[in-house]
Amino acid sequence: MPRLLALAVAAATAATLFAAQPALATDDRHGGDRPGGDRRNVVVPTLVARATLSADHLEPGPPSGALASPGNGRTGPFAGQVIPGFSAVIDNGDGTYWAQPDNGFGSKANSADFLLRNYLVRADWKTARGGSGALQTLRFISYNDKRHLLDFPIVNGATRERLLTGADFDIESVVRAKDGTFWVGEEFGPFLLHFDRNGTLLEKPYSLAGIKSPQNPYLAAGEAPRARQSGGFEALAASTDGRYLYPIVENAYADAADLRIRVVHEFDIRKGAYTGRTWNYQTDLDGDLVGDAFLTSGKKLLIVERDNWEGDQSVVKRVYEVELGKTDAQGNLVKTLVLDALDIANPDDLAAGDGYGTGETFALPVQSFETVVLLRDGKLLIANDNNYPGNDARIPGTPDDTEFDLIELRRTKVDASDVDVVAHRGASGYRPEHTLAAYALAIRQCADFIEPDVVSTKDGVLVARHENEIGGTTDVAAHPEFADRRTTKTIDGAAITGWFTEDFTLAELRTLRATERLPLVRGANTAFDGLYQIPTLDEVMDLARHSVSCDGEQVGVYPETKHPTYFDSIGLSLAEPLVAELRANDLDRRNAPVIVQSFEVGNLVELNGMTKAPIAQLITGGKPYDFVVSGDPRTYADLVTPAGLAQIAAYADGVGLEKSVMIPRTAAGTLGTPTAVIADAHRVGLTVHGWTFRAENQFLPAEFRSSTDPNAYGDLAGEIRVFVAAGMDGFFTDQPDLGVAAS
Repeated sequence: MPRLLALAVAAATAATLFAAQPALATDDRHGGDRPGGDRRNVVVPTLVARATLSADHLEPGPPSGALASPGNGRTGPFAGQVIPGFSAVIDNGDGTYWAQPDNGFGSKANSADFLLRNYLVRADWKTARGGSGALQTLRFISYNDKRHLLDFPIVNGATRERLLTGADFDIESVVRAKDGTFWVGEEFGPFLLHFDRNGTLLEKPYSLAGIKSPQNPYLAAGEAPRARQSGGFEALAASTDGRYLYPIVENAYADAADLRIRVVHEFDIRKGAYTGRTWNYQTDLDGDLVGDAFLTSGKKLLIVERDNWEGDQSVVKRVYEVELGKTDAQGNLVKTLVLDALDIANPDDLAAGDGYGTGETFALPVQSFETVVLLRDGKLLIANDNNYPGNDARIPGTPDDTEFDLIELRRTKVDASDVDVVAHRGASGYRPEHTLAAYALAIRQCADFIEPDVVSTKDGVLVARHENEIGGTTDVAAHPEFADRRTTKTIDGAAITGWFTEDFTLAELRTLRATERLPLVRGANTAFDGLYQIPTLDEVMDLARHSVSCDGEQVGVYPETKHPTYFDSIGLSLAEPLVAELRANDLDRRNAPVIVQSFEVGNLVELNGMTKAPIAQLITGGKPYDFVVSGDPRTYADLVTPAGLAQIAAYADGVGLEKSVMIPRTAAGTLGTPTAVIADAHRVGLTVHGWTFRAENQFLPAEFRSSTDPNAYGDLAGEIRVFVAAGMDGFFTDQPDLGVAAS
């Protein structure tokens, strides 16, 4: 399936978001890509125009960047004022935009020579019909304190103009009031700043009671800052009537119990005071940041959520919609995905030659995706801060240009597949397994389900790991503080030496980073070693329920309980916390996009009495370990007889069959004759999913191998099609993109 459909946003989302906007154009070119299912309406985010400003562009003014960190072959000072990207944009409705950079070079200490400005720019959009794609600066206003309102020292305090610099304020967001003045969200305070249309400060900065950052000029000796450094008002939106401002903190407060919470505040312009009303926005990951906000109508906000990675390391660069006051069971704002900026259709090839993420599928994989604006014609403008000269997401070694990208959400029809594609531990063929990076990539590759294996921490939190032994999937061995945790345990009858999740609290596991489990097979994945945290099951479920498949459905989750008998034996039952997570994520229902699976039987019988969620019995060789412990003589072979399948149907909705159970291999290593198990399972109402389909030759039947190189890719699609033809309803694969193409 073409990757330009790699994340299709449900049509209902666009209908809600753009109810007051003109109808969007339809595009049916990609219907029919997944035959065999019903046709569904989805919305495909599509790049329709683009303009860029050179990273090395300089504006008139004194030299800047004398203390900036060198990067990508550039060293300051620079002979003029740098534009280090734009952190906020205002649509003027006449083809021009006010575009505001931040404080310059990343910190208070290195930005004293950077002047705070707001630039008027015009884009000669590159579109399918032409255009240069140049972003032109027309003029600027300089923010200043000519009225001497500030009562703390500023860099240019002794000058007549008192121009403000990046050592005075870290400006990150801006909106324009009805009277043409500018309100700016700032991070050092955090403050709200009010400037006239020429950039002169009109009022003293508005502080947020009880919230100060480490750089706040009013921070008292010994006072603990609640706002994190550079964690203030990155985002700022204004109500459509102009009365209220909605500043959002970029990061969690230092004393927050949940590190994923970002607080939305409300400020009344008429009263010049905060109203005291707040809302909690929960990010997908602890480290994700809120980059921008835009109020579309009523209380509906577009919010940019981004991680701190760039290029192919990026995981989350998204635009969500929330409605103030509409919260979930946990009291957090309900998020609806509008746009994944890592997965945008580019049918007109509007970014050719500009580096990573500019092909058939367009991405904005920059570290600082910090702008979203809903334009009057219903398109979305997204833009970036390029942290000059440090970011090089597009071309390694070359500073990123400043980009304006116009995105149209095009309604289209696609044929939904009848065959479920389950991303085995995420897109584990391309990223280290059981990381949010692997799961997010699998979603972009059109997986219907993402599959986390779940084990428990010492403090009873379920996390995603293939095994509870983590020596081979994390960098724990490189942590001397955990050297004494290495031990030998008996897990399901086998002695295993290493480090185990149940000996670590979640906080301790958070200090580790994932590594590739099969480095000799998937050497390319080792480039991502040491980057990503171990995700909790809640984070995996959150990512899935806030994502939409290429079929226009909520992405499903397929959790597997690992070693439930063992975890029961040490007082860390997996069942109760699993059911709690299902309920917290609105997945404890018969029609929920979730399937709970296990190789053991007893825990699935128990779960069948605890949850309404669908259940699948996994089948392999040998016998379930709980049968070993209880002395039950039955084996997996007994479970796949007609009588055994009927017993499974009493507590489960499907079976997950190892491939050889469905089609055994011959002595020559080729596929043999299919068994009767698929038909027998269907006869008692069980869905059949097969595992695990991998592209490397060593995992393929002989007739589908491409060479004698065990790690080279063979004909995975050919193997899958044989199993689908035999009646298999879905399958687990390490390469979801190849699985989708075959199904």
